[in-house]
Amino acid sequence: MPVTFNVCHLDAKNLFLSDDLPASELDLDSVDELIGMSQPLSYDLEVEKLERGILVQGTLELTLECECARCLKRYQHSLLLKEWACHLALEGEDRVPIINDCVDLTPYIREDILLAFPQHPLCEPECKGLAIPRSEQKKPGVVQEPEAPAAWAELNKLKF
Repeated sequence: MPVTFNVCHLDAKNLFLSDDLPASELDLDSVDELIGMSQPLSYDLEVEKLERGILVQGTLELTLECECARCLKRYQHSLLLKEWACHLALEGEDRVPIINDCVDLTPYIREDILLAFPQHPLCEPECKGLAIPRSEQKKPGVVQEPEAPAAWAELNKLKF
């Protein structure tokens, strides 16, 4: 169920919205293959009517299921937008769509959650990446020369 409110209710007083939004409503699963969501988004918002617009502010919290970009380890990342704010115009070219006196905040929340996604998820800042198997590690005191590709080795045999 999307995050909606009735604009007519704002005439009397500010509205307070607090609930959980299922992750499926945000439709963010296919955005990044290293980031997924299994837990709902928690929101605690205050909606206030201004002269020519609506101001929504509050807190958004979501737990992301991430896979480290270096070592592929799975971990959880807490995404917290403490002072989230959104201004919705009631007039003009950028006015918010109002359907049956209701405004849907879900697209605005989705956009800001997407912008807050980790760009390069890491399990920890010092992550070294995948472990190199012992058989492939350098042996101390032995200098290994890089192998030439087979095509270059054959060309090196030519005498001009």
